[in-house]
Amino acid sequence: MNTFILHVQSATQYTCIKSVISFIGEDKSGSFGIRSRHERMMTALSYGLARYQLEDGSWSYLAFPGGILYFMRNNLYISTRRFLHDADYQRISVELLEQLLREEEALKEIKSNLNNLEQEMFRRLWQMERNGVKI
Repeated sequence: MNTFILHVQSATQYTCIKSVISFIGEDKSGSFGIRSRHERMMTALSYGLARYQLEDGSWSYLAFPGGILYFMRNNLYISTRRFLHDADYQRISVELLEQLLREEEALKEIKSNLNNLEQEMFRRLWQMERNGVKI
């Protein structure tokens, strides 16, 4: 059976997976599949899960917050900020959900901090204007 090599990389991780027979991912246009000898292609992957099948028939899953996929000469490259890799669908789904919730909480905190900073800047500008400082 024809196979290809999957390279998944982030700033702190790199995984090379050999003997891959198919990859299923999703981009803005929808779900798509790649097999060995696919034409050269590049796309921006959507946030979520992708899966791939090995030559032995087993499936494994990748979770990532989007990324860039590039396929060339039977090598599939995925570059992303970070990723999770697991053969257990339930476990990786839970990890992805937990990660999403942590990111949402961090985003709320950042937005709150930015709002506070903006309010403080307006307050100081108002005080400066009241004290006759030209801006």
